[in-house]
Amino acid sequence: MKPPPTEVSLDPESWDELSRVAHQALDDALATLRDVRDGPPWRPLTPAARAELGEGVPRRPTALGAVYEQFRRAILPFRTGNVHPRFWGWVMGTGTAEGVVADLLASAMNCHVGGYDQSASEVERRVVAWLAELMGYPAASSGLLVSGATVANLTGLAVARSVAAGFDVRKDGLAGHPRLRVYGSRETHSWAEKCCDLLGLGREGFKRVAVDSEGRIEIAALRAALREDRAAGVRPMCVVGNAGTVDGGAIDDLEALADLCAEERLWFHVDGAFGALANLSPRLRPALRGLARSDSLAFDLHKWGYLQYEVGCVLVRDRAAHRSTFQTAAEYLRPLARGIQPGPLEFADLGIELSRGFRALRVWMSLKTHGVERLAHVIEQNVEQARYLADRVRAEPELELLGPVPLNVICFRYRGRGITDAVLDDLNREIVVRLQEDGIAIVSSTRRAGHLALRLAITNHRSRLEDFDMLFDAVLRLGREPAVATKAGGPRSGSL
Repeated sequence: MKPPPTEVSLDPESWDELSRVAHQALDDALATLRDVRDGPPWRPLTPAARAELGEGVPRRPTALGAVYEQFRRAILPFRTGNVHPRFWGWVMGTGTAEGVVADLLASAMNCHVGGYDQSASEVERRVVAWLAELMGYPAASSGLLVSGATVANLTGLAVARSVAAGFDVRKDGLAGHPRLRVYGSRETHSWAEKCCDLLGLGREGFKRVAVDSEGRIEIAALRAALREDRAAGVRPMCVVGNAGTVDGGAIDDLEALADLCAEERLWFHVDGAFGALANLSPRLRPALRGLARSDSLAFDLHKWGYLQYEVGCVLVRDRAAHRSTFQTAAEYLRPLARGIQPGPLEFADLGIELSRGFRALRVWMSLKTHGVERLAHVIEQNVEQARYLADRVRAEPELELLGPVPLNVICFRYRGRGITDAVLDDLNREIVVRLQEDGIAIVSSTRRAGHLALRLAITNHRSRLEDFDMLFDAVLRLGREPAVATKAGGPRSGSL
């Protein structure tokens, strides 16, 4: 008989050396957050760093200390930048110092949170219960932490499809049955078509409805769309309400949508990717009236919850409907009444993931450390910062506000004096890029009122009014700079 092969482990040969590197890494990580204001929001990857990261497959071991030094040189300096106080691009949260600690601990525990009798599952149960209470959902409702709002929205629509289809979708599939359709405003995020595609409804399974001057879905237009589709043999199944549209922060009339869905016997789903968290604030909560009447709700905690990526949440009012949409049976997952798996894998039966990490720890630690009242204060602070910048834009003749500012998203442009519309889009596009490349601030762009706009989504707990003043001054300076106009494709008409 051959002797057994040499047995090896991936544990370190020297725990003391690992401890030294780990402590250095934690100190460095926290220092980058403590001193983040000292540097620019974003640094492009250098050719040297890109070349260093372009190495071949590492066949042989490298000492951890050397690997960490490469991380410090070629990876750490070149992040997205959303930890910086002047990052307002797209809708990205900032993360917290406590989140770094939570993720370290969660990684060390390395729990599989499909279910099982363990602390991680109990923490997720508690966190979901807290979030349901904060959103006004009943204690008997169901919920799940997921990677983000796209998966949360997909989960909500999957339950809607099972409940509202009028036939057993899981058993029969969609073939041979009436076409199902979901409805939402023209301002709904692009997740809607993607999710309808994945659910077998096709991209045309989502119908976009007109909005009013405030960016909210027009109820009369929605009613007309429902009537037309029913007459054509289409079966409406769900209406999506927006609690904060991605482009302008508009909040649909959720109360009116809840009434309509009750009347029409439709599933009412709310996409609250970032805006639902405004419900934590008693001052902002009235704008979300009707949110708690939804059948399902999706939102992100890594956006306006200020947490590290990735953690979103879906809440479903009907616990049984939620479970029946995803529950599966397999001999190898059968519970044994005792031991580590005394019951079904509850979380695995509420979504598409069987393997799940300990996302709940960073949520639990943040809520425990800061408390809901402090988080609500920072959310209110972001709304006030958006209004502050909007007021400054309105008062400046060379700038133009391109829509209302109902929440924390503001869209505006530089228009100067006597500049032709043919030039303004290119000019503002160049301003966006220069703000990024010059290390001033990160803003994104969109189209509002027919024009290219600078767009800020303020979900940043580190931002201060002085940061918005710096942006304001920089936009004016760049807009007046001849070199920017030339690169944007000038010429200009008239004078500045």
